[in-house]
Amino acid sequence: MLNLSYIIQDMKDTQTNTKRTEERRNRFTGESIMLTKEEANKHDEIFSHELQATLEDRELGIGCSKHWQYMRDKLSWFMKHNAKAYMVLLD
Repeated sequence: MLNLSYIIQDMKDTQTNTKRTEERRNRFTGESIMLTKEEANKHDEIFSHELQATLEDRELGIGCSKHWQYMRDKLSWFMKHNAKAYMVLLD
């Protein structure tokens, strides 16, 4: 039987953009991990929503900003799709 698994793996990487090319670092520990572009964008959005929520809470009261939920949704996505990156960067 002819083994073509090496071809299928290469096709998968180019079709689903699973190449990890973006490095992100934990702001407290300094530990880093490589992410895909999609993961890196979601990681950056988490901190963007955190900043927006913190600023909005100054006017509305602590915990009132809608951005906290957006941040939690992105954190949940990371827990489900890349638990290792979640543990390194966000836990």
